[in-house]
Amino acid sequence: MELLNGATKKIMEECKAISRDQGLQFRDETLEFMITNEDMIKLNPKGMIPTLYDYWVHDVFVLQDKGKYDVSPGNPYETVINTRPPISFYNDNNPDWLNVMIFYHVIAHIDFFQNNVFFKKTWLDDFLGKALSDAQIIKELRLEKGRWVDYVIEFSRGIDNLVNFYSHLFEGEIHYSSFSAQSKVDFFFDEYLQKILDVTTFRFLEELEKFNEFKRIHNEETAQNLFLLYVEKKYLDFNVKFEKRLKKQKPVSSDVLQFMLENSSKLKKDENEWIKPILQIVRETSMYFQPQIRTKILNEGWASYWHEKLFLLDPRMKTHEIEFSKINSFVVSLPRVGMNPYAVGLRLFKFLEAKADRGMLTFEYENLSDVAARSKFDRKTGAGLKFIFNVRKFHSDSTAVNEFVDQDFVNEFKLFVTGRQINRERGVWEYFIKSRKADDFKRQLSASLYHPPSVVVDKSRTESGEALYLVHNFEGKELVREYIQNTMLGIEFLWGNKVILETHEIDESLLKKEKQEDFDSLLKEEKEIELKFQKVVYTMENKKLSRQAFKEYINNYAK
Repeated sequence: MELLNGATKKIMEECKAISRDQGLQFRDETLEFMITNEDMIKLNPKGMIPTLYDYWVHDVFVLQDKGKYDVSPGNPYETVINTRPPISFYNDNNPDWLNVMIFYHVIAHIDFFQNNVFFKKTWLDDFLGKALSDAQIIKELRLEKGRWVDYVIEFSRGIDNLVNFYSHLFEGEIHYSSFSAQSKVDFFFDEYLQKILDVTTFRFLEELEKFNEFKRIHNEETAQNLFLLYVEKKYLDFNVKFEKRLKKQKPVSSDVLQFMLENSSKLKKDENEWIKPILQIVRETSMYFQPQIRTKILNEGWASYWHEKLFLLDPRMKTHEIEFSKINSFVVSLPRVGMNPYAVGLRLFKFLEAKADRGMLTFEYENLSDVAARSKFDRKTGAGLKFIFNVRKFHSDSTAVNEFVDQDFVNEFKLFVTGRQINRERGVWEYFIKSRKADDFKRQLSASLYHPPSVVVDKSRTESGEALYLVHNFEGKELVREYIQNTMLGIEFLWGNKVILETHEIDESLLKKEKQEDFDSLLKEEKEIELKFQKVVYTMENKKLSRQAFKEYINNYAK
């Protein structure tokens, strides 16, 4: 692994200047390394973070990737990581002209990292340096605690997808909703007068009467606003005290890892204090990767949009048109089966730019029912580029898919949902076009997105030092049963007491009653049959897992 040579670095800086001229925004400092295929294989399991802590699973993935490479050699072109400064890696097999195209792709990724709001918690962080520090902590703990460190990593990584990313995104911020007139009036009477100023009852009633005077003359909202103007003039420190109270409000722990860090009686013991930094490292590492996982389509689509647009304008592309066409079509082609995030994201940005340029993202256009009128509609707004920059800034994959994937998008690019049926004569699956409806395509696209199960702590049924009660917020898809045993075993170890999990699973007793022809039909064609679910409760106690129907559990609990 080595830094780019001076000539290649100069090309990168030229690509940066061209990218800025086209509207991309990013900090100037970047680091670029030239690496081999073997380096790529070694770094890939660590999310391309060279300083990430060592873990045995990484070694397993390295061996797997080496085996795959021996069977089917391939050259990954680049990887860029969201650090301060951003670091990108380029395969040493890339020809010079290809690196120019890849530089534009990487610069667009950096622009996305540094402007998309889902990455805002990473904008000021040097994760590379933090990972190095974390790795040193784990290394020192291994010398002291041995294999127990890897057990803790194993157990905590088993639930590192249960972190509440969206709560973390706004953690430590004052929400505008907290500044509502009602909340300030409540604070004035409930806390400011009684606890901060400790006024007499007469003074309290005097201020209450003043508020009632406003209410007798004006509506509720106006009365509150006028009363607050009166309060702010009379009590000069009121706003300062109110904002200070908001800042002190500690966010409620909303994910399993954080809750255990704060409430596990086992972790509060001095002899187990060493476990806490490992849980914190695993949780923070998961949080770092969350925005990247949740913006895969948009991030790759944005990079593909710009590498295509800028490289085609670059004079260095001359004489490489055919090679570019081959590589670009391979990267952004739409597969018949499955989903290519590069392809979908690129087409979505092009589609939205064209619609915004024609003024089609308006109620006027949406209200048209005539097909001919819709096809001719063009207000020539020229607002397309500005619109897709806003999409890049404010959207994740799920919000973009839900808001922008419509029938026009499906029709424009001839998209479809595939189904499959078994050919009994040949003994193979046959694929066919199942639907060209936008709702079906959107449903398939949404199903391919990252969507971890929502498992939260039921605080009303969990007491410090007692059983940890977890609730799976069921969304029509049961948990993977083969993972429940080991995951709950790890949680029990970290919590120090028994763990209870409430979830839903397919009611197999009802499933067995389904007619045989329904299953024959299911095999013949990939159809969905109506599944019936029941609530069940898993209990992990003393390393033993038990499972009961919820009704049975409640009856036993009542006894």
